[in-house]
Amino acid sequence: MDDSITIRDLASHADYAACVDLQRATWGSDFKDAVPASILLVSQKLGGVAAGAFTTNGTLAGFVFGMTGMENGAIVHWSDMLAVRPDAQNFGIGRRLKEYQRRAVARVGGRVIYWTFDPLVARNAHLNFNVFGVRAVEYARDMYGQETGSTLHREIGTDRLIVAWPVDDGEIAARKRETSAARESIAYRNAPIIGDADRPDHRWDTAVRASARLRVAVPLDVSALQTNDPSRATKWRTSTRAVFEALFAARYRIDGFYVDSAVDRGYYLLSQG
Repeated sequence: MDDSITIRDLASHADYAACVDLQRATWGSDFKDAVPASILLVSQKLGGVAAGAFTTNGTLAGFVFGMTGMENGAIVHWSDMLAVRPDAQNFGIGRRLKEYQRRAVARVGGRVIYWTFDPLVARNAHLNFNVFGVRAVEYARDMYGQETGSTLHREIGTDRLIVAWPVDDGEIAARKRETSAARESIAYRNAPIIGDADRPDHRWDTAVRASARLRVAVPLDVSALQTNDPSRATKWRTSTRAVFEALFAARYRIDGFYVDSAVDRGYYLLSQG
């Protein structure tokens, strides 16, 4: 499918309407934060990005939307939304949309792109740290409120990691070398595990005092827990929130992420410094 997809700016009223429809299909018909067609259009006039992935018959298979602004006198971009239709996933469309966005931001002089993701979603942690090469800059508790109207946020609220993605190719390459080295490091593979909701004996405070490197555990499929065991999903939010907030306050940084399918876990790799 990837070869038959064209990535371009949204350009017609039909394009904008299709984007709004895809937002509803992705986050639910009651999603409160859907971006209307008028804002998608206006954002483009101010350096923002509203682009879609279109099939040969003109169907919108995915989109990316972000806003451009200023931070401490520098041009920056906030990537607010990205979605790909379920039947078009796993073909690299999301990655192509992000790369299109990065090139667009570079053209207006931007140096960094920010976005958020739920740290409990292991597949997105892998994509962001290992594929894109982001850095985590902040843990935000209930960033979008506890209730957004989306079924994707049920039971666990909207805690988010805010991440920064450099626009420069060289910076991205250097960062990806760092995350790859962390994944391959024996020191990280043997580091204490904290935050695991199913193993409450893993005390984060003791581990922080004992090790400069740590692993924060997350489930491989939190959406399945939200559906089948919501109380357990809530416990995961509580346990990981506590450790992330403590570790960020103690100036730990996320150096990478790896997946261990044998134990149904993903691990954030953190060090202090």
